[in-house]
Amino acid sequence: MDNEILINITPQETRVAIQEQGVTQELHIERASHCGIVGNIYNGRVSRVLPGMQSAFIDIGLERAAFLHIADIWESNHNNRLVKPIEKLLFEGNNILVQVIKDAIGMKGARLSTQISLAGRMLVYLPQESHIGISQRIDDDEEREALRQKLIHALPSEESGGYIIRTMAEAASEDDLRADIEYLHKLWLNIQETASKAVSPILLYQDLDLSHRILRDFVNDKTTRIQIDSRENYQRLIEFACNYIPNISDRITLYSGERPLFDLYGAEDEIQKSLGKRVNLKSGGYLIIDQTEALTTMDVNTGGFIGVRNFDDTIFKTNLEAAHAIARQLRLRNIGGIIVIDFIDMDSTEHRSSVLTEFKKALSKDRSRITVSDFSALGLVEMTRKRMRESLSHILCEPCPTCGGRGEIRTAQTICYEILRELLRESRQFNANEFRILASQQVIDLFLDEESQSLAQLGDFIAKPISLQVEETYTQEQYDVIICK
Repeated sequence: MDNEILINITPQETRVAIQEQGVTQELHIERASHCGIVGNIYNGRVSRVLPGMQSAFIDIGLERAAFLHIADIWESNHNNRLVKPIEKLLFEGNNILVQVIKDAIGMKGARLSTQISLAGRMLVYLPQESHIGISQRIDDDEEREALRQKLIHALPSEESGGYIIRTMAEAASEDDLRADIEYLHKLWLNIQETASKAVSPILLYQDLDLSHRILRDFVNDKTTRIQIDSRENYQRLIEFACNYIPNISDRITLYSGERPLFDLYGAEDEIQKSLGKRVNLKSGGYLIIDQTEALTTMDVNTGGFIGVRNFDDTIFKTNLEAAHAIARQLRLRNIGGIIVIDFIDMDSTEHRSSVLTEFKKALSKDRSRITVSDFSALGLVEMTRKRMRESLSHILCEPCPTCGGRGEIRTAQTICYEILRELLRESRQFNANEFRILASQQVIDLFLDEESQSLAQLGDFIAKPISLQVEETYTQEQYDVIICK
């Protein structure tokens, strides 16, 4: 399916929208104050080894130490060797060459690997390996073998290292592959040279910024146009494309219209919608999406969709539409980790099978690694989506200071009763002349109306006057009880 890429750049952030048939399917945001570090290579220092967890913390020069697990140490599982415990491989104070494979997410530090990989346009170079792999998206056996032979012919005779052939290489010539090989070799030599002279911890290699990564990783034969609204960065992208991807340079255009690029193509609206919990379906049904740090749940509901035949048919059509909507939302919001989907219950085995098949088909457009299970005994579909960077909501939002991330606050009546209990406790501890309640307008209004009798009864019981004062800056859950002497 043809796609178009929109790139909006300001000094503060870069935003990219990938559109198919005029609809935004993916959003990527990178801020100057907090750039992602996936792909970066560091000369780190082992700061702590944890034998009980078979892992280690590595100082790579960031505020928070990064995490390295035994499974991500190349030497420990290369060629199915007997795995040594981590305390036999790493020692505190040792220098170690590592690459970031996951950004820091939530309270977790970045995740590392000692297996280095360098991405080019056509190939991924694995300097420690010796095998040739091919992207799973290339599923034709004859084509896979032809690409393997083409790469073997392009390799220099003294070659050392392994490669993964990317989907971008499907139409590549031997000269294209050879150019990628030379570029990646030079890059690896520079990294090794810098590492031999540098003092740990230090950054040895930084991956491309978002706009350049998009050209390298996302542009393909189906990309009809790449629009960018920054003249300075347009020139940089043109120069990069001419040097590394000359066949796409004529598709890069500078947008100079008066209306903002993301507004014109509806991407701004999609960003706002992607932050909501509810996603409306065209049929009248809707999804409810709840994200936590470790788990995301998606609940499908029929809503106002009543169908035209019978109830089973209504449910089936709603679930089919939801399958496509969920696949899009996963890409749009960049949701990763464990995902549990509660489709509307279907009695028909055939309907369940059709929904699952359609769901997997919709997920096939996703670039992230995905696993999907069958319907469970409870009618749930469990899946995982590889998470390498923060989700859109984690980049753009923070927990609500009022509810602390719960998504709800205690009612004004609940706060009134808490204040009454607090007054009773204070009256038994302190001999005050008067008690003053400081609270939000909603709570004070309730004390003056529905709960006025409760307040009067407590005043009589403690035999002390109680006054009320509105604090405009207080949230509904905030209050203070002041002891006046």
